[in-house]
Amino acid sequence: MQLDGRTAVVTGGASGLGNASARALAEAGANIVIIDLPSSDGAARAAELGDAGAFVPADVTDVEAVQSAVDTAVERFGGLHVAVNCAGIAIAQKVVGREGPHDLDAFARVLQVNLIGTFNVLRLAAAQMASQDPVTADGQRGVVINTASIAAFDGQIGQAAYSASKGGVVGMTLPIARDLATIGIRCNTIAPGTMNTPMLAILPQEARDELAAGIPNPRRLGEPGEFGALVRHIAENDYLNGEVIRLDGALRMPPR
Repeated sequence: MQLDGRTAVVTGGASGLGNASARALAEAGANIVIIDLPSSDGAARAAELGDAGAFVPADVTDVEAVQSAVDTAVERFGGLHVAVNCAGIAIAQKVVGREGPHDLDAFARVLQVNLIGTFNVLRLAAAQMASQDPVTADGQRGVVINTASIAAFDGQIGQAAYSASKGGVVGMTLPIARDLATIGIRCNTIAPGTMNTPMLAILPQEARDELAAGIPNPRRLGEPGEFGALVRHIAENDYLNGEVIRLDGALRMPPR
């Protein structure tokens, strides 16, 4: 699908992988609706995109707020063709730790944002795409691109909640691609490894260097721009569907 003049919603688009995705799609000519929390820099990031950018403050688990973002895409740009899910949270807790069993509310919150929030966005976006005319000769209407993690496969100690949430994103990729096939909407997932995002920026340089040293090749942290480039490729390559792609420099995470 050619992206010039198309429209994308990007969750978590104010920073990190989401912002890199928004920029990559915008460089290809797409209009961008950034979805992020009210406390984020979403308005500033959208302003950087000029007339091609818009910001809708929303929690991805909020049905009405996400629907408002989808409506904004249609009202301002005439339709919706790409949905990129990058919003997510992470915690670190052992199943049984010094303070007792894993906090159940915390576990549920991670699944609520990372898994249910992802599904909430994609279902509403796909419903809008389904109502539109195809944009390619073979009937394509749009694409959904979700973000999982290599923790879905190589979860470490303390990552039960995070790995479960990202494993769910991986697990629903193929059935969603099959569900949406008859209406010309693709679904793919990226499972990034250790990326150089604001989440890692809080770590001391020594810790960041140690993480980078464990990556086989290239021996460095992944850059958000590399994630954004893959998002763009998935959006443009109509034959890529139902796939989970690891973006990790061949990293396989150890237990801790």
